[in-house]
Amino acid sequence: MKIILRENVPNVGKIGDVLEVADGFGRNYLLPRNLATMANERNVRQMDHNKRVAAARLAKARAKATEESKQINGLRLVVTKHAGEEGRLFGSVTVREVADLLEEKGFAVDRRDILLPDNVRSTGEYAVTIKLHHDVTAKVTLEVKAEA
Repeated sequence: MKIILRENVPNVGKIGDVLEVADGFGRNYLLPRNLATMANERNVRQMDHNKRVAAARLAKARAKATEESKQINGLRLVVTKHAGEEGRLFGSVTVREVADLLEEKGFAVDRRDILLPDNVRSTGEYAVTIKLHHDVTAKVTLEVKAEA
């Protein structure tokens, strides 16, 4: 039986793969769970069209992320926190605070895409990486100051 996978199936294949599988496996497992469709001419054309549309959407998102990366790279963010002697903070700088600082600068970044160094618990400068796309990142400098 010839099928087209609609979802990634472990040990079988990835989305869009056209495969030859055993009749029982296709009929009893893949087709009822909507993991695959029959590989007739119409479905193959539809899958090719969907791949082209997805590739165009991905290229557009990557171009947008690259443009945003150029604007964000080299940005300097300043946080003022309560600190004790020797520059130790009472608490730490969180990803949410960095996301809020970026929001103030006009960049909407999801906090899950911000990669802080392990623990920002003292004053100083830190390099922060922001994932804008799965292969596009931006680097900003986070300066932590003690409140006067």
